[in-house]
Amino acid sequence: MTPDDFLRQLEADRTLAVVRADSIPDAAELSRALAEGGIRAVELTFTTPDVLTHVRRAVETAGQHGAVVGIGTVMTGDQARQAIDAGARFLVTPGIRPEVASVAADAGIPFSLGAMTPSEVAQALDLGSAVVKIFPARQVGPAYLKDLRGPYPDVKLLPSGGIDAGNAASYLDAGATAVCCGTSVVPPAAVAAGQWSDITARAAAFVAAIAPSSAEKNPS
Repeated sequence: MTPDDFLRQLEADRTLAVVRADSIPDAAELSRALAEGGIRAVELTFTTPDVLTHVRRAVETAGQHGAVVGIGTVMTGDQARQAIDAGARFLVTPGIRPEVASVAADAGIPFSLGAMTPSEVAQALDLGSAVVKIFPARQVGPAYLKDLRGPYPDVKLLPSGGIDAGNAASYLDAGATAVCCGTSVVPPAAVAAGQWSDITARAAAFVAAIAPSSAEKNPS
């Protein structure tokens, strides 16, 4: 997956699921549950034990479920290399991590660096971030994204943290390329219990809440 491919998928689906769970009984079924609900970009994280095993499982079965699976909370170059070796299709960091950016860029893997301030956004762009993750988004709200688009009119923003079906559309309306959905769609307990139909229903409800309006689909 190239950075352009990653961006196209985010722009099409308008969301990426971030999974933070103590255990994942079957990453393939988790990916299938999310994809069936309309969320095809799935971020597992290094905060989950054995995440590399889970990513391998999800990537090896991608032809069956159609999800694109990457790894988040990547903090070091070594973690970036391990993630890429496991087959991760993209990498995500919670902050500015130049070494991660370098490893991913050398491998041709799209990545999203976390940022908050205008200076960090600029640094993320300079390092080649395909889309800049604004984290924690709940602390600044949608209006902050609109403000960032003033000096950075072309930047691709991916807010993360505290986003649910009730507020996700407001971030998109403020200029986000896509939004991250987390525990509201993939509650850790539901993931650990393998409640796949519940996760599919949650994903579908989230996707319905961020569906483009008819005016957005057919601008005059």
